Amino acid sequence: MKLVIISGLSGSGKSIALDTLEDCGYYCVDNLPVALLQNFIDYVMLEDRGTYQKTAIGIDARNQTEKLVDFPENLKYIRSKGIACEVVYMQAEESIILKRYSETRRRHPLTTANRPLREALEIEQEVLRPVATHADIVIDTSYTLYHQLRGLLKNRLGEKAKNNLSLLFQSFGFKYGIPLDADFVFDARSLPNPYWVQGLRGLNGKDQQVVDFLQREEIVQEFLHDIAHFVERWAPRFESDNRSYLTIAIGCTGGQHRSVFLVESLTKHFRSIIPNVIVRHRELR
Repeated sequence: MKLVIISGLSGSGKSIALDTLEDCGYYCVDNLPVALLQNFIDYVMLEDRGTYQKTAIGIDARNQTEKLVDFPENLKYIRSKGIACEVVYMQAEESIILKRYSETRRRHPLTTANRPLREALEIEQEVLRPVATHADIVIDTSYTLYHQLRGLLKNRLGEKAKNNLSLLFQSFGFKYGIPLDADFVFDARSLPNPYWVQGLRGLNGKDQQVVDFLQREEIVQEFLHDIAHFVERWAPRFESDNRSYLTIAIGCTGGQHRSVFLVESLTKHFRSIIPNVIVRHRELR
């Protein structure tokens, strides 16, 4: 049996995550009180294994604070029952969440007549800390579009062999901010930039002209080799430590040329080594 717990900040995309998992055949329950979690496991999931073979539960800050503190013990209990449980924590930059609430005019669940939105977000982060610290996957949705998020969730939470590490390579542009959900970040801004080459500015790192340009540069090949060697050496260590997910982010200035080329090259290389390799280009639309 498999259980996915979706949690995170309000406005970060939890509803999209649950809708996506429902489309993937999960039985989904939104805003289940943590106090009822063990009862749900014992008297619902384990009583009807056929219906609840794949289940997703949404847990958020609407829970009582003192019950969320008990989340680690609940998680330990779930796994003791032989259920494969993964915790997904979703977040976004404060300015992005404020903008989303401004655009939708929705009310944050922790706001009151005397508590503004910004203060409610700070309280929410603290309340959800027991969940965030036990997350198997952290997803930052600050610059993620709707269909990108759905695709990422489908890839990351798809069925995979036990103990196989899921490796995500992500390109990004430093001028738009560093991905908060990355385990390792590599800076490619010192490499030759196709942006300044006539005829290449409007292309990206997937286009053959850009690929040819970067493949001719010895320093680019050295950079690529060093990252590949690092990941090859350390990925098995993470897997042996029961890590299921590892995110490698590579950034250049705008996230269009160098970082995209490097991520595509690394993805091609590691798909012959690791069964589950995912690619994401944050700035490509």
